[in-house]
Amino acid sequence: MKSEDLQRIIRDAIDNEVEAYTFYRSVAERAKDEDLKTIFLELAEDEKQHREYLQDVLLGSIEKMEFEAPEDYRVTDAMEEPELSVDMKPLEGLLLAIKKELHAAQMYTRLAGASTSVEQKMVFEHLANMEKGHKARLEDIYTDMAYPEAW
Repeated sequence: MKSEDLQRIIRDAIDNEVEAYTFYRSVAERAKDEDLKTIFLELAEDEKQHREYLQDVLLGSIEKMEFEAPEDYRVTDAMEEPELSVDMKPLEGLLLAIKKELHAAQMYTRLAGASTSVEQKMVFEHLANMEKGHKARLEDIYTDMAYPEAW
């Protein structure tokens, strides 16, 4: 992969992190449930940290960050992605967030697979694992909300 291509991908990834940050902050502001509000604020903060990490990557100063891929139970993978709207129910908002994390993880995994540079591969694998971690966390919340009778 050419250096220019990697830089473009990283800039696009930064834009995606900013979009995710904005999305999570927006959901947090509208959430009535305090626990849900806290979770989305924490996710927004994570996205901010991801942006900072990517900016360091772009500047060539990659910090050694390790992110393990969590177990993926694929709870919502077969579900259809809801359309973003102001009238979304909390479960729909969670499902949309899960789908966004899934798409991001898949993109980074494909980029890692296409990378010939060990350093690039590492960056993309870490990014994929960050997104998979968010997906797993959101699916836990989704499962708790969608299936309260399981508790």
